[in-house]
Amino acid sequence: MRPALAGFWYFLAAFALGFALGTIRVLIAAPRLGEFIAVLLELPLMLAASWYFSAAIVRKFAVPPRIPARLVMGGAGFALLMAAEMALGFFGFGRSLADQFALLLQPPGALGLAGQVAFALIPALQARKG
Repeated sequence: MRPALAGFWYFLAAFALGFALGTIRVLIAAPRLGEFIAVLLELPLMLAASWYFSAAIVRKFAVPPRIPARLVMGGAGFALLMAAEMALGFFGFGRSLADQFALLLQPPGALGLAGQVAFALIPALQARKG
């Protein structure tokens, strides 16, 4: 149960920062630089923050350094993140689920999805490191 709860807080921290950075990306960076470059600039910030969030949440919830526990944490965070992204796209931007999945096949969306998969793996990578 602890890893799943940690995954919830991991998602919440990343989603809050991602919402703020995403707003800057959509309103400022993408119109000037293009969507792909804007995502490319945002991604390292999100991954660095996710590394920090993961380490802090692992300590707070005493998630064991075993790979299965860390995969549960990352998987829960990833599942919630994807659900929130889909809900935001649907309710915030009026995109159908099919449209949102189609966006993941475009270069900016594929890059973002790769970053989200990396986000999911960070807790397990930290377990291997420690």
